[in-house]
Amino acid sequence: MRTVILLAGPSGSGKSRLARTTATPQLRLDDFYHAEDHPGLPRRATGLVDWDDVGTWNLPAAIDALREVLATGRAEVPEYSIALSRATGTHLVDVSDAPVVIAEGIFAPDLLAACREHGVDVTPVWLDRSRHANFVRRLRRDLAGHRKPPAVLVRRGLMLWREERAKRRHALDLGFRPMGMAQATQLIEDLRAGA
Repeated sequence: MRTVILLAGPSGSGKSRLARTTATPQLRLDDFYHAEDHPGLPRRATGLVDWDDVGTWNLPAAIDALREVLATGRAEVPEYSIALSRATGTHLVDVSDAPVVIAEGIFAPDLLAACREHGVDVTPVWLDRSRHANFVRRLRRDLAGHRKPPAVLVRRGLMLWREERAKRRHALDLGFRPMGMAQATQLIEDLRAGA
């Protein structure tokens, strides 16, 4: 039986990096964003789509993909381009016989209730790192990846920096355990050893 780590944390906290450095198969929850032209997406006062609102995200598709990965070891999922604000194709998530799988993204707290409702047993973890460092890592990554225009990235980064404490509190209230990178790495190693 596989263990699913439902990995939450602010953008830039290192969720994808944790999966990569521990060589743990991952389901990137960011791949389930709706396209920018999807009807009814939430918008900020500026008129721009509010990509940090769960209404921009396809929760049913994410839980279906996670359930398929757990049942069969694989799932065909969207390949989402943040720079283009749409899926550009699909890719195969194949976890083979891995005992631990990470489902990671900023909307992981929103997925927790659906996991419980569908009987998907998860270990909820909040990647707990300095919000100042998260801001710098996020901005550096997003500028290098040309994800959005620089002014948008700076405005969004400052907004996320201000909101981070409340989002952390919310996730912990839902049952997520706060862990630094080293502690989360150790958790993965312990889960693998116990499999």
